[in-house]
Amino acid sequence: MNVIKDFLLQLTLIAIPLFTYHTFFAERLKNSKIKKVVMSALCGLSILLCMSFPVSFGQGYHLDIRIVPLVLGTLHGGFSTGILLSALVTLYRLYFGIDTGFYNSILAVLFSVPVLLFFQESFHRAKKSKRIKIAACLSCYCSLIGIAWFCILRGISPENLKVQGIHLIFIALATWFFTTLNENIREIHQLRLEVQNSEKLRVMSELTSVFAHEIRNPMQVIRGFLQLLNEPDLPAEKKEYIQISIEELDRVNEIINDLLSFGKPSTNNNQRIDAGYQLRRVINMAQTFSMHQNITIKTAISDDCWIHADAQRLNQCLINILKNAIESMPNGGMVSVTCTPTDGGYIEIGIKDQGVGMMKEQIDRLGSPFYSLKENGTGLGMMVSFQIIQSLEGRVRVTSEKGIGTEFSILLPQVN
Repeated sequence: MNVIKDFLLQLTLIAIPLFTYHTFFAERLKNSKIKKVVMSALCGLSILLCMSFPVSFGQGYHLDIRIVPLVLGTLHGGFSTGILLSALVTLYRLYFGIDTGFYNSILAVLFSVPVLLFFQESFHRAKKSKRIKIAACLSCYCSLIGIAWFCILRGISPENLKVQGIHLIFIALATWFFTTLNENIREIHQLRLEVQNSEKLRVMSELTSVFAHEIRNPMQVIRGFLQLLNEPDLPAEKKEYIQISIEELDRVNEIINDLLSFGKPSTNNNQRIDAGYQLRRVINMAQTFSMHQNITIKTAISDDCWIHADAQRLNQCLINILKNAIESMPNGGMVSVTCTPTDGGYIEIGIKDQGVGMMKEQIDRLGSPFYSLKENGTGLGMMVSFQIIQSLEGRVRVTSEKGIGTEFSILLPQVN
């Protein structure tokens, strides 16, 4: 019973930093780098606490569940967090002295962390249920590695195997519990943000639907009279003024079209379509525009990319993103377009450019109303694109580096 009691203490030492992160930092911190630093620090704190209050058994043997925060921190934080936590485990274990346990810890980390980093990307892309399974399986693997080296370095005895068996079961259950808890809390936070955004967008859509029609009517009258005033005998300067006015009215009309596209209720015309075929159609439509900009489009589109969507709305979304990619390269370049099935049950559409790129703060604001990096842009096209992807139960990942380029990864649920 003492062993189980000590393991429950270890469980508490992991739960407190986890709840601290989600209570005080998850929603308040907007910068992802600072979030990662805070998460790494709290996972490191969990590791230190677990190693400071281990489970004692046998003749001076100690066990703890440091594997759980090590696995969760590496899977959520990535390479830098995994290396940092591994170094923390090694240095803190060195503080207790160089003995068989130290070598056991070093070998367990060396054989475990590379595997965690290998599966980190798959974990990041997977759905919630699969993420929980991946985390639980990886923690079991790390625990088994530790048990194997323990038996090699210290030998096998019935008492040791009994405690190690309890250790393995407890780690598996603890990882499953904390991963499920973490995913549920993140889901609740995301739902709360979506509810807040949907309320803002609902009000905005109602206003735009009313005002857009009222604004468009007088605009068309103004445009018509400007065309009538544009007579052949007018001075060149006045002709230029009239042409500029007509172009600006046309631009306002495009903005109104975007507003109406966002504001109107979306009809559910979803059906089974080939995303690869639709993507090829979009590329064909953009070829003339891209050639004019001295841009080549490189494609790698798989044949088996079936999704459940409205073809027209999907094309609208893809055209907006592809057009932005082309316009981000004023000096020419190449856009890479891919469409492939993933292991997580999604179709991934990738659009990668060699344009000006974006900073992290700019990426976080993508899809916000009237936020655009283009001089004459409104941001409504990207907002509508994000709305379409969300309505298809998909998600968007944007990676970018200033001066290098930007990559959009659109993940949509695959159908057979």
